[in-house]
Amino acid sequence: MTLRHLLRLAGALLLASASGLALAAPPKAFTATYRVLRDGSPMGEATVSLKPIGDGQWEYSKHVRGTSGLAALLGANLDEVSRFRWKGDAPEALSYDYRLDAAIKSKQRHVAVDWGRHQVTVDEGKGAITYATQPGMVERNTTALAIGMALRDGQTQIALPVAVKQEVETQRFKVTGKEKVTVPAGGFDAVRVDRTDADRGFSAWYAPDRYPLPVKLSQKDGGNLTMELVSFR
Repeated sequence: MTLRHLLRLAGALLLASASGLALAAPPKAFTATYRVLRDGSPMGEATVSLKPIGDGQWEYSKHVRGTSGLAALLGANLDEVSRFRWKGDAPEALSYDYRLDAAIKSKQRHVAVDWGRHQVTVDEGKGAITYATQPGMVERNTTALAIGMALRDGQTQIALPVAVKQEVETQRFKVTGKEKVTVPAGGFDAVRVDRTDADRGFSAWYAPDRYPLPVKLSQKDGGNLTMELVSFR
């Protein structure tokens, strides 16, 4: 192999390395707002934010406030706060806190991940449940972000290990086409993603070249709910 060939190979490797580093770069901190609908009628508004908190950790939070109908009448509020670290360009769970407050019901869940002991602990106030971690594991709050990052990298079939109440389950998602979507934030030529491992009625529409989160999300599990992007900054 000549010196010229060696230089070309070194240049190609350097370019590939630089491209990999660019690919692994996490998104910048953001705040997104959504309109929340139930059965097609306005129910509330959601604020989703991402920010670094130091020591290589990031915080991803969602706050949903009931503003219309029964949700407003009951004073329903939902808060979800996740802490994670980046593993390449994918989030890997460190902790998750869920809290639902309403006039007739309250519920909370705390998930702690001990990577040193390879253990997940889930506590809903009725006795803790523990099980083994899996590399690259997320939890339900950061699932939408993890899908968005995978789409940004060009993946069309996505398998995510998700920490749920009693185990880590593999949730599978697939790009099923491109569709034009109009939401309060505007019109988008969006990529549609559907969950394929279970009949949960989950669909999300992303513009991965613009945002790491969906511009629209529809889910029937737990109610016929839809989230539509209003702003992203």
